[in-house]
Amino acid sequence: MITTIVLVQADPKTIPACATALAGIQGVSEVYSVSGAWDLVAIVRVPDLERIATVVTEEFAKVPGIVRTQTLTAFRAYSRHDLEQAWDIGVE
Repeated sequence: MITTIVLVQADPKTIPACATALAGIQGVSEVYSVSGAWDLVAIVRVPDLERIATVVTEEFAKVPGIVRTQTLTAFRAYSRHDLEQAWDIGVE
């Protein structure tokens, strides 16, 4: 499974509608409203790179109100839970 994080700037009047529309796209697992330079963060989880291209360049483009996106594809995931388990089995 490939995870991609998409940062989204949206027209302020359309943020709730954008978030709802993005959440309805197949492959988008979560959408967060955030503070800072970006308005929304969408987490995309799909089986292959081709599907990322379809979701981000074709499906996101259909959502009214999106001004700009930045796409970050994850290589590895690190979490406190994963790190604690690694120490439990003696990985150093």
